[in-house]
Amino acid sequence: MLASVELDALDRALLRELQNDARQTNRDLAAKTGVSPSTSLERVRLLRERGVITGYHAALDLDAAGRPVQALISVRIRPPARPVIEGFREWAARLPEVIGLFVTSGGHDFLIHVAVPDVDGVYAFVIDRLTERREVADVQTTMVYEHVRPRRIEPAPAAPGRPRSPRTAR
Repeated sequence: MLASVELDALDRALLRELQNDARQTNRDLAAKTGVSPSTSLERVRLLRERGVITGYHAALDLDAAGRPVQALISVRIRPPARPVIEGFREWAARLPEVIGLFVTSGGHDFLIHVAVPDVDGVYAFVIDRLTERREVADVQTTMVYEHVRPRRIEPAPAAPGRPRSPRTAR
């Protein structure tokens, strides 16, 4: 896991604008954040190099993509050994129904977010995919009525009294 990166007001503004529209031109991004295009380009490059920006992708409407039914499926694995957990994680992450996968603590080891065409798709995923795996000890399914996702994620505020790194002071 990467350490937290110190972000200044310009970094935050650039991230906010890119999350609103990652396809905008650098010239438009610079104008919206009040800096020159060369400054904007350099700062975005640094945000990518520092691992703050990890990629750009299109957001899909699941209904329009033919996958309007969502469920959260809790899975308990036995035995709870690292190779078993990692093997299941890698297998589940490759399944086409899976749109999110969390390794968790507590009563279950995984929380799997699926999107499928209909309720029968949820049933088939649980019965035909999950329960065929020997390491799956328990499965609990929760149907999703509505999935609200924030359009953007604001970075955590800087810790008070922490000096800024020379790299973010530019």
